[in-house]
Amino acid sequence: MVEWLMKRLEDLYPEMVELRRIFHAEPELSFEEEKTPERIADYLEHLGIEVKRGVGGRGVVGYIRGGKSGKTVALRADFDALPIQEETGLPFASKRPGVMHACGHDGHTATMLVLAKALVEQRDKLEGTVVLIHQFAEELAPGGAIAMIEDGCLEGVDAIYGTHLWSPMPLGEVRYRHGAIMAAADRFDLVIHGRGGHGASPHETIDSIAVASSIILQLQHIVSRNVNPLKSAVLSIGSFHAGGAFNVIADSASIVGTVRTFDPEIQEMIIKRIEEVIKGICDAMGATYTLDYKKGYPAVVNDPYETNRFVELAKTVHAKELVFEMEPVMGGEDFAYYLQHVPGTFFFTGAGNEEKGIVYPHHHPKFDFDEAAMLIAAKCLGRAAIGFLSVSEQAERKKEQAL
Repeated sequence: MVEWLMKRLEDLYPEMVELRRIFHAEPELSFEEEKTPERIADYLEHLGIEVKRGVGGRGVVGYIRGGKSGKTVALRADFDALPIQEETGLPFASKRPGVMHACGHDGHTATMLVLAKALVEQRDKLEGTVVLIHQFAEELAPGGAIAMIEDGCLEGVDAIYGTHLWSPMPLGEVRYRHGAIMAAADRFDLVIHGRGGHGASPHETIDSIAVASSIILQLQHIVSRNVNPLKSAVLSIGSFHAGGAFNVIADSASIVGTVRTFDPEIQEMIIKRIEEVIKGICDAMGATYTLDYKKGYPAVVNDPYETNRFVELAKTVHAKELVFEMEPVMGGEDFAYYLQHVPGTFFFTGAGNEEKGIVYPHHHPKFDFDEAAMLIAAKCLGRAAIGFLSVSEQAERKKEQAL
């Protein structure tokens, strides 16, 4: 069945590309997805796949029940877009002003739909069930994963696999990691409350800009002076707004930033130190503050055993030398929540191509990916699913481990 599936996916690749371009042209923002989940559900139902709509709100779950009893494996793809004005000039560019698929989720969706089409054609040979989790709102915390899990998308699931088409990696590479592969992604919003006044009379004010600037500088010392150098953490300020006139001292200043960590203890320490720094400077300079710290997605931590299984299987359908372990990345992903409930692994599929000018990072107005990466992702996900369900393959692996 494996050889048949790989060949069938190659035959269906043009449809994969066509679907990706349809989704790309009609993006929908997180928690606003309407037509996208309907199109996904209709496609799956047309294939004769059992479908649940509205899972967790806007999610879609499909069930390919094999002709033989066995375990259950889940595959996940996300389908939301970003609030970005597209500048790619592609013939299938977004038709919606200010909304763009700038992270590859259109490719994730097309990949899994066509993989489903191939798998369902051989469902009588499947030894178990494949659950297709099409998730909404990955880009915006709290994301759609939690709601879909609470609504039962993981009921009966024994393992889960997922991938991200990754433009910083060259086409052809498949990268995995044992343990933490992506970071916990937090956000904090800070408002400094001072006392405004005339720029010529600073002694009569509490300068919110001066206070905020001091805070920004001191926050940078938390990672460099409080985190073990052998551990990883990031604290970045992404937004700083205050004032509006050249001769007016602003009475308030707003700061927005992010914290990225792998270790929960380091995460808690940074949260504590952020407030200590802010309070200390505000007290010293006579200001007050409002801090809203939101914990985002937890770290994506792959199961070692399922990661080993995936690597072993991926190397049977892809060049061994192109499947290798990677360093973790500081980006966040709510695939983390699935892995908190069932074992599994999340991997990256290289999708960059300098020769084609596909060099822009994710979340960039000119972002694109090499569509050939979808076929590689489909083969790896399909091989992982079949390998997990195959009783004979499981028995052979246990035999090899015993030896």
